[in-house]
Amino acid sequence: MLAMAAVAVGLHARGAAAAERPRVLATTTVVADLVRQVGGDRVAVECLMAPGIDPHSYRATPRDADRLARADLVIASGLHLEGRLADLLAKLGKRVPVLAVADTLPKERLLEADAGFQDPHVWFDAALWSLCAAPVADALAAIDADGAPAYRERARDYAERLVALDGRVRERLATVPAERRVLVTAHDAFRYFGRAYEVEVVGIQGTSTEAEAGLRDINRLVDLVVTRRIPAVFVETSVSDRNVAALREGAASRGHAVALGGRLHSDSLGPPDGGAATLEGAILENVETILAGIAPPSGGVAPAPP
Repeated sequence: MLAMAAVAVGLHARGAAAAERPRVLATTTVVADLVRQVGGDRVAVECLMAPGIDPHSYRATPRDADRLARADLVIASGLHLEGRLADLLAKLGKRVPVLAVADTLPKERLLEADAGFQDPHVWFDAALWSLCAAPVADALAAIDADGAPAYRERARDYAERLVALDGRVRERLATVPAERRVLVTAHDAFRYFGRAYEVEVVGIQGTSTEAEAGLRDINRLVDLVVTRRIPAVFVETSVSDRNVAALREGAASRGHAVALGGRLHSDSLGPPDGGAATLEGAILENVETILAGIAPPSGGVAPAPP
């Protein structure tokens, strides 16, 4: 999609002495959090999509197009996550620097997904997402050279926090026996999470919510849930829960009651005043929700650390 080289197009060079802070427009809440962590108070970060919005199906409005065109820098997630925005972002890159952060990741670390694309949900592997901090620092330095040392220091600090978070998540999930680490969700947004933390992940829909689940998909998941006596399935904050409801009804009709394990943050973070307003908070909240759903107290899960 849009690679780091696009940042060199149409640079708006400016220093810290400028009258206004550089205006950075991020497409998703996850990306906006990344930019805020790296940019700190030197940049004014806006987010195109509000919390709870599904980026796969998001349609840009004329006001969005104006906001994008007026930004000093646009940072997207990439790997076709913002499917319907792809053409607009490509055209925009001729006038405004655009960075798609996930497109900078090593190709060998990416997972294949629907229709030959790569799975865009890379942020659920905290160590992998840490690699996106440095390209953001470089992009910010390109529009604010005076801030380069601060951006790069903040990027290093944030990357280190994400690596530490990766270890914490690994420890929490290791408290559950491997055969119980099965995560059934509304759509296939947690494959990187599953690979990183040894969790078997099954989504009712594919990696994009644009691909509707059919009756065959629901029945396949009902067979899985009933046969393996999976205790809970999970809905997502940015995806309709109708397929999860159909799955639970199908399992119930075959004599297996499946609990609603809780609501996970997938393609969007939580509201600004909540504990999941940052990626770090959202991942930790997800992990505790998953543990509560797949391993009840009898499963021997250690209590969450203070």
